[in-house]
Amino acid sequence: MNNIKDITDISNISDDENQIIYEAKGLNLWYGSSQALRGIDIQIPEHKITAIIGPSGCGKSTFIKTLNRMIDYVTTVTTKGEVLFKGSDIFSSKISVEELRAQVGMVFQKPNPFPKSIYENVVYGPKIHGIKNKKILMQIAEGSLKGAALWDEVKDRLNDNAYGLSGGQQQRLCIARTLAMSPEVILMDEPTSSLDPVATLKIEELLETLKKDYTVIIVTHNMQQAARISDQTAFFLSGELIEYDQTSKIFANPKDKRTEDYITGRFG
Repeated sequence: MNNIKDITDISNISDDENQIIYEAKGLNLWYGSSQALRGIDIQIPEHKITAIIGPSGCGKSTFIKTLNRMIDYVTTVTTKGEVLFKGSDIFSSKISVEELRAQVGMVFQKPNPFPKSIYENVVYGPKIHGIKNKKILMQIAEGSLKGAALWDEVKDRLNDNAYGLSGGQQQRLCIARTLAMSPEVILMDEPTSSLDPVATLKIEELLETLKKDYTVIIVTHNMQQAARISDQTAFFLSGELIEYDQTSKIFANPKDKRTEDYITGRFG
């Protein structure tokens, strides 16, 4: 969506022909005096699905909430190190947090539609960013709902309250709401944990389609899900990045015994 301006130019960093969209360098984060992230170094390529795995309390959600600075809402948080988005440090005073969040969308663990119509849920962000033309808004709504594989199910009831949708439909609506902002990255924090297997499968199939146009970073407790859908996997433990590699290598031949113990169910 051309109305929302870019905050940076694409970085020239590359890795095996994959453009690097995010890079953390020595990222440390504290909640007050408690350290939640310890020296995280990671490069995340665009147009791939990156899974973040690890036991509860290991720093997974903290890490992805740092990527669009949602962590700023916690007043006791302090950070050290860099997080580069397309080559620019997101902690820099030159970065517009509002524009960063427009480019880096977020889908949460539980569906959180607004108490509005299906249509108003999708176009909420574009309206906030100044788009008033009803024809353009309808185009955005249709394109976003199609992108979230929801259009055919709701096209005849766009004015119905979003709360009338099933849980899986609500989560896809939240994905459509994110797509309406034309982001480059979609962050997902356990997006299928509250859904049944059928709805989970639809989301997983959708993600495979979305990575053609977006970068997806997903936190999941589900090892089978990470193995099924992701291109690379990062294993976090006690705030540290223990291992990060192609998903096939992580699950077939992990280098660190702690990774092997976790993915085989010995702990966590």
